[in-house]
Amino acid sequence: MDVQSVKQRFGIIGNSSLLNRAIDVAMQVASTDLTVLITGESGSGKEVFPQIIHHLSPRKHGNYIAVNCGAIPEGTIDSELFGHEKGSFTGAHEARKGYFEVANGGTIFLDEVAELPLSTQVRLLRVLESGEFMKVGSSKVIKTDVRVVAATNVNVPEAIEKGKFRQDLYYRLNSVPIYIPPLRERKEDIHLLFRKFSADFAEKYRMPPLRLTDNAVLLLENYRWPGNIRQLKNITEQISIIEQEKEIGSDALAKYLPETNQRVLPVLYQKNKEEHISERDILYKVLFDMQRDINDLKKTVVQILDNDQASMEKSRAMLVKSADEEEYRNMIRHSARDTDDSEVQIVHHHDEKEEDFHPSEIIEESLSLQDKEKEMIRKALEKHRGKRKDAAEELGISERTLYRKIKEYQIR
Repeated sequence: MDVQSVKQRFGIIGNSSLLNRAIDVAMQVASTDLTVLITGESGSGKEVFPQIIHHLSPRKHGNYIAVNCGAIPEGTIDSELFGHEKGSFTGAHEARKGYFEVANGGTIFLDEVAELPLSTQVRLLRVLESGEFMKVGSSKVIKTDVRVVAATNVNVPEAIEKGKFRQDLYYRLNSVPIYIPPLRERKEDIHLLFRKFSADFAEKYRMPPLRLTDNAVLLLENYRWPGNIRQLKNITEQISIIEQEKEIGSDALAKYLPETNQRVLPVLYQKNKEEHISERDILYKVLFDMQRDINDLKKTVVQILDNDQASMEKSRAMLVKSADEEEYRNMIRHSARDTDDSEVQIVHHHDEKEEDFHPSEIIEESLSLQDKEKEMIRKALEKHRGKRKDAAEELGISERTLYRKIKEYQIR
């Protein structure tokens, strides 16, 4: 049997090379038991190809069951596919066979297979790998010999990335892929299909068939057809019933095509030079605005980094100063304790107002403290016989600070 014979037998209309390729693959794989995955947009005619595969296979005398996986509720899908035992769940008043048991020796078509829940996908994978399954509520393993053909309009690799479809199941189903082209990739078939549907509806409603003008044909062939063959058939039926005039022009046809009035078709309309220039200028403007925003962002980041670095350096200087002051206060406290000098006092002015301070008093106090500090260092060195480490411990300061003070005051 050749491709043309298959078209006539299954009512397939079209001469597109992509369509012929899909039919040829279905014919070649029919004689095997390989699992087939059919992909294509909704309304493109995927449901015909499992029938081709089944009726041209050695299983043609067995059962053929088509299951729309997206139409079965998630809570009952396992029972529908694999069956259940009596009392296995609420409402299970008697045991029931599932589709895989009924289709034993035949073919089962799983339409919209990407809609299956993940738990059901695990069960399906086991059937494909071993031909075994268990009914819901049973522990008995049942064997089945079923040819599986699946179809989906979902981008399965994207569904796998989102965690909605098992990767191992995809590889198992995709033994032989068949791609059904959308109607917009079969432009040479669009008018042919329109004429077929028009003739069918003319016979059904007993009226003359529709005829399209040349402009209407161009509009029909250049429309995107998101609903594919199903949409084309519905629109043909609408026009057949509603329009009294059976010769349809582009204006009359446009009323039935969604968004046609807003859509610009290159065959019917060409943009002028000014519009192209305008679009180019808009694109350049967007790019320049993005570049300016990036430059502004760079400046902001540099400024923030500079401010952070300056703040860190300032904080580091304050910490160093605070540490030196703390060492200095500790040294004075030790001096006051050793000499019992009641005149040496550490006075905190945190609670006093700024106007209570006088520069002359601060300078005099500072000079007096320096003298006391020098005298105290000399006594500590004499007491410990010039051992700087012991003298530093006595004064409560580090040996490095003591060395710096000795050098500063020129103490011998």
